[in-house]
Amino acid sequence: MPMRAVWSFWSKPFFAFKGRIWREPVHHLLAWGLSLRLARQHYPDTMLVTDEAGADLLVDRLGLSFAQVSTELENLRRADVGWWALGKLYAYSIQDRPFVHIDTDVFLWKALPSRLIQTPVFAQCPEAHALEEACGPRDMEWAFGKHQLVLPAEWEWYRSQPYNGFREENCGILGAQRVDFIRYYAQLALDVAMNPRNLPAWTELPHKSGYNMMIEQFLLAACLDYHRFHPDSPYRGVHARYLFPSWNDAFDPQKAARAGYTHLLGDAKHNVLVTQRLEQRMKSEDPAFYRHCVELDRRSMSA
Repeated sequence: MPMRAVWSFWSKPFFAFKGRIWREPVHHLLAWGLSLRLARQHYPDTMLVTDEAGADLLVDRLGLSFAQVSTELENLRRADVGWWALGKLYAYSIQDRPFVHIDTDVFLWKALPSRLIQTPVFAQCPEAHALEEACGPRDMEWAFGKHQLVLPAEWEWYRSQPYNGFREENCGILGAQRVDFIRYYAQLALDVAMNPRNLPAWTELPHKSGYNMMIEQFLLAACLDYHRFHPDSPYRGVHARYLFPSWNDAFDPQKAARAGYTHLLGDAKHNVLVTQRLEQRMKSEDPAFYRHCVELDRRSMSA
């Protein structure tokens, strides 16, 4: 079965923070156009998982064309805006065929290698972290323990191992042949964040930003390690491969160029030179779309 390319856009955090993740809102629009344009060349079965406001912006006003558009993120309308990863997790949880979820700031200049996409689970790269880092697993364990709440068995098992640090799976891209495993993990992560029983713990940690990585990327690593060798797990044998073997490899310009992969992570989206290159690329790729983005941004600013 051909691989589906999936994007997600939960508009609530974007509009709450007024798109400040990008240097200017127009760069957010341009990135959407370029990410979809490039990936669609390799994976024509495309899907957007969003809410009604997101569909209005990206499909009705921006004019992006996806093979399928789901507004199931309307189910998150009462969720805490600080949990910006919920849109991605929800999108993972509803997939029913092999897929790759692509972040809006990821550009696939080449198709992903077949040795990668044929594996049970694949991601951008592993990340190694020290236990002392802020917004790490110890903070959540303290908050949940204070209120006698239980974290998932996979989390507890992983943390019982004699590791000096912890691993996360970088989800700039996240895909799978074993979509049943991904649905299980994503539903588990959504439950950790959204189940009312856990609210007392989250009141101890009011600033959610860093904990998004815990429920999306750390919990995925824990689920992979736990289920791979568990004799009674329906996901026994499920394992992950990576486009890059390490964080440093993923952001080595030469290695990224050879892979045909760009991820404008974090502060790169504020970099003047980077965003100028994004503008120039879309001017040359699709001048009409570039002008439309500029005009749409101008009208939004004057509204």
